[in-house]
Amino acid sequence: MPWIGFVFLMGHLSFNHLARMNANDSRTVDITGAQMVLVMKLSAFCWNVADGVLPEEGLTDFQKDRRLTELPDLLDFAGYVFFFPSMMVGPAFDFVEYRRWLDTSMFEVPSTVDPAKKPPTRRKRKIPRSGTPAMLKMATGLVWIVMFLKLSPSYSPSAVTSPSYYDNSFLRRVFVLYMIGFCARCKYYGVWTLTEGACILAGLGYKGVDPATGKVSWDRLQNINPWGVEFAQNTKGYLDNWNINTTKWLRNYVYLRVTPKGKKPGFRASLVTFSTSAFWHGFHPGYYLSFVLASFIQTAAKSELFLTPFPAPVTRILTRCTDFRRLLRPFFLDPKNQSPLPTKRYYDFFSWFATQLTFTFVAAPFLVLGLKDSLRVWSAVYFYAVVGTAASMAFFASPGKRALRKALEKRAAKANGTDVGGKKDRDASLSRSTSTESLSSTRNGGPVLGVSLDPQAELDEALNELKAEYESRMGLVHSEELVKATEEAGKKIR
Repeated sequence: MPWIGFVFLMGHLSFNHLARMNANDSRTVDITGAQMVLVMKLSAFCWNVADGVLPEEGLTDFQKDRRLTELPDLLDFAGYVFFFPSMMVGPAFDFVEYRRWLDTSMFEVPSTVDPAKKPPTRRKRKIPRSGTPAMLKMATGLVWIVMFLKLSPSYSPSAVTSPSYYDNSFLRRVFVLYMIGFCARCKYYGVWTLTEGACILAGLGYKGVDPATGKVSWDRLQNINPWGVEFAQNTKGYLDNWNINTTKWLRNYVYLRVTPKGKKPGFRASLVTFSTSAFWHGFHPGYYLSFVLASFIQTAAKSELFLTPFPAPVTRILTRCTDFRRLLRPFFLDPKNQSPLPTKRYYDFFSWFATQLTFTFVAAPFLVLGLKDSLRVWSAVYFYAVVGTAASMAFFASPGKRALRKALEKRAAKANGTDVGGKKDRDASLSRSTSTESLSSTRNGGPVLGVSLDPQAELDEALNELKAEYESRMGLVHSEELVKATEEAGKKIR
């Protein structure tokens, strides 16, 4: 039943996406935004009900927490579906969270919290006072909305499709492209921050109280972290702070649900998650250009290039492409204690600058939408992100990677007093710090917005699955032929 519900919801949404594309009329009311939120809430509800009829010992902690052992009455269900503060643009949440808010069990203070640090409430209300954090969210959201209104006349997506755009210099084109992306983000920052504030005011944003400080957390339904996006220094940091609840939904109700019990999520799970994320957004070609390019950029930034289909000589050369951050970042850290050196500020600035410029390029088709216009915009800035990604891969496929490794080993040897090339200095020079580890594959966590964090590993696993399937089938064919030949030989002997 949850699969039937999921297919129906996605099919209905896809039908309306296509209808919106065909109409192409800005004067009509677009309902797909609100419907995208409903798809998340209703598909999650289906899975919560399905988990409620399964044995509890076979469920994960998340499933145990969100399962529904009995259906709610119609009024509670309607209240959940049409919860006003988040109905139009989200954030989405599970029915269990709504029910705990409704019966106020969400606000019960644990016994570990000092009564003196219990959050203040108004009169006999159980919901802690939420007016101040809600008003701060409202003020912040309005600032973002005002910025969008001020910038949008000059930096709308139409600015990069007009002929005058191509009369600008290269730097001016890149700047305009960045401002268009920033302006579009301001709109989302504004509406999501406002709805988050509305949920906080209602009390649903409550996430608990810190036993040590007594400080109340109101980020249960946080959907966006503008500062995390604007100052991200890598791909994962950028995507982890954007549309946070959609990422959680894709992980918990798509990525992990298509994985057979007892197995780790693999290529098929990532493929289904990618397809769901793409179809959920719509069918404009620009969406798919952005998704595919983001996966390749993640490959260049973190993981080894997938090279199995290439001839052996090419494979031996290109498999040396690996972990951009892991080989460069240690030069800006103390080799003894991994503390930042004074020069790390330059590395941080370059990482931020490269990340912002790259996602400026990646997000352009997401705003322009059309295939022809998207490719024209990319060509106007000379495909700089594609060229940069290819150049990075080429450099780490060259002897440059080996030179970097040797330089790191010399630094570690000098700091630790060991022989160059020894195991100790190699491990020290290439040890992963917490920051570096943030870029490592989090396949159990699922792709971020459908973009795989380790495309190489996913494709490698896909080939292994195909190889195993092929060998299994060939083994079956050979065994059938052997049985047939044995029977014929037996007949001849008889």
